[in-house]
Amino acid sequence: MSPAGERLAPATEVAERALAAAGAGDCVVVVHERSDADVRFANNTTTTNGLRRDRRVTVVRLVERDGGVAVGVASRSGGGDVADLVRAAEHDAAGAAPAEDASPLVGPAGEDASFAEEPALTGMEVFSGLLEELGEAFGRARSGGRVLAGFATHELATTYLATSTGIRRRHAQPTGSLELVARSSDGSRSAWAGAGTPDFSDVSLASMEGRLAERLGWSKRRIELPAGRYETILPPDAVADLVIVLAEAASGRDAEDGRSVFSAPGGGTRAGERLFDQPFTLWSDPAAPGLECSDFFVAEASGADVSVFDNGAPIDPLRWVDGGRLERLRYHRAGAARSGAEFTPSADNLLLALPGAQASLEELVRSTERGLLLTCLWYIREVDLATLLLTGLTRDGVFLVEHGEVVGAVNNFRFNESPVDVLARTIEAGRPERALSREWGEWMNRTTMPALRVADFNMSSVSPAS
Repeated sequence: MSPAGERLAPATEVAERALAAAGAGDCVVVVHERSDADVRFANNTTTTNGLRRDRRVTVVRLVERDGGVAVGVASRSGGGDVADLVRAAEHDAAGAAPAEDASPLVGPAGEDASFAEEPALTGMEVFSGLLEELGEAFGRARSGGRVLAGFATHELATTYLATSTGIRRRHAQPTGSLELVARSSDGSRSAWAGAGTPDFSDVSLASMEGRLAERLGWSKRRIELPAGRYETILPPDAVADLVIVLAEAASGRDAEDGRSVFSAPGGGTRAGERLFDQPFTLWSDPAAPGLECSDFFVAEASGADVSVFDNGAPIDPLRWVDGGRLERLRYHRAGAARSGAEFTPSADNLLLALPGAQASLEELVRSTERGLLLTCLWYIREVDLATLLLTGLTRDGVFLVEHGEVVGAVNNFRFNESPVDVLARTIEAGRPERALSREWGEWMNRTTMPALRVADFNMSSVSPAS
């Protein structure tokens, strides 16, 4: 964040200065401009709100040495002399070995018409309708013996990408979320609801509040259950908690090295293998309605399957799983060339669907003879990469379903499950809905998931968490 009163040069000017300072050498400049607003509330009243603005400039310098190309990276927040940042990146490259992911920089793709525009800014006005609804909700909560708490955040992130090969791209991304927790007045019962949104125009606070009130009502009857395997209904938000981990594990390099659930016995990967009997499709698409995101690739550092050399590459729709079959794993261009695979830059969204499935969450409950209905998962951790076994806890409401009706709330559990196994044991799926992972939603906000009814979900132990 820049010092108070400092006037920052336009982002495009910063990028051009950096490229000029780099001279004839290959260089990538990324300028991130971020504008944030948030509102927090507790005990049926608004507590705090605020606005922030931030800039981060990253220079990636590519230097030929030892028969290859070394990469140096330097980043800084706020303003300052961008030529110093270029020199810092060059110094970093001087001490680096030739990069394994080296490829020619992506060629020119023209200049976005919006490249010279100022960064997009958010403000408290984005919450105007929500704040009015919150005031009404606080009144209903007080009269109903409930206590509401939570927060709403909105971010407008503008990314400028400029390269020595002539790429000039700009993208402004709105990202919002609302998380709401309702508790009984004595604090013994709680329920959570969340929503991801670009601008809050598609969020119904009254609907979220009604869902929480219903779940607090269910919780008046308490039932103790032992650990064990239960038929379990996961709402879309909880499905997102698991499927995001599955997508992150889809690294081609890790699979080839035998470190992944997608590694084939004896070597290679499971690409082309049918993972699920149900014909699930898992995909990403920059133009997905309601989940729109950048259609060009940006990386400030290289990793196993992402590369700074790929900056500016177009991002197309990609099906990771199609008809239950693993179609693709994630590769940068150098890795794809090495492995005879496709270059797969992924969009900043994730969608899961079972073709033809249109049931609501309520209909999944009605089709359950006996099982558990979850609210959300939290404190999720990896246990075994080879099977993608996860452990975590249930939170803010686990409910017993008997003969198609919720009959009460049960204790919390620790679970041990793999997302791959959960999809493989799915009995029934619902229609895809906008979902917000409570665990990972801060960095993967744009997801669409169905509710799932899963056989033998492993509740490995009873949890004292409340």
